[in-house]
Amino acid sequence: MSLSMAGFAVEDLFLKKAAASLPIGQIMVIMGFSGAVFFALLAFRAGEAALPRAFLCRPMLIRSVLEISGRLFYSLAIALTPMVGVVAILQATPLMVVAGAAMFFGEKVGWRRWSAVGFGFLGVLVVLRPGLDGFSVLSLLALAGMLGFAGRDLATRAAPRTLSNRQLGTAGFTMLGIAGLIVLGFSEGARLPDLREAGLILGATVFGVAGYHALTAAMRTGELVAVAPFRYTRLLFALILAVLLLGERPDTMTLAGSAMIVGSGLYALIRARRAQS
Repeated sequence: MSLSMAGFAVEDLFLKKAAASLPIGQIMVIMGFSGAVFFALLAFRAGEAALPRAFLCRPMLIRSVLEISGRLFYSLAIALTPMVGVVAILQATPLMVVAGAAMFFGEKVGWRRWSAVGFGFLGVLVVLRPGLDGFSVLSLLALAGMLGFAGRDLATRAAPRTLSNRQLGTAGFTMLGIAGLIVLGFSEGARLPDLREAGLILGATVFGVAGYHALTAAMRTGELVAVAPFRYTRLLFALILAVLLLGERPDTMTLAGSAMIVGSGLYALIRARRAQS
């Protein structure tokens, strides 16, 4: 899980650097469809259909729309706003999944976990700081991306269990490509990248695919309550990369909000583990 989070953090770094000179939509298209081809080949190798008919069922269609939303807004947030703040807000995804599971699937959530959800969302507001001088409307892109990913995770619970992670990977990266096409439709269009830009896109794609692979391995081979807390290492990796390679200097409110989000998420996971035991 830690290797997965490191891979995603490096993916974000390459994406942000490439977006400094290339249209973000073009980067998303290349990354998305390249990753989709990779996972499709893995599916074919395993004797599976890369795009099975099950993708047309209602939960998968809803998942696809939410995946596009999450990928679109998160990628825009990474390209246009400081990386540390975006990744910090993303860490609230598990808390939103807890709230959604209670509302849509009837899962029992006690007052302590509801308190953790509320405290975590308060941490998101501290990072966003609406109404204060440090607030940027563009930071709402990260919030929209986080909500899209939380909805995607909830829809995945209702998806047919016959779908493999290879097939879900194909679908996920295809949605990233489609999100990129949407962005391109509202931008200045694509252009041929130079050697440096192509290398950055390749790096983002390789680390993104590797991160997804490592995530799948962690979720399949380890106990969920044991590996899930290590999702929060992504924020640590993002902080190190942003400070050392992007020159970002997160302020006190960003760090305090990040600590609130991570702390509440870890507490919610501990409560869930105690409820299972």
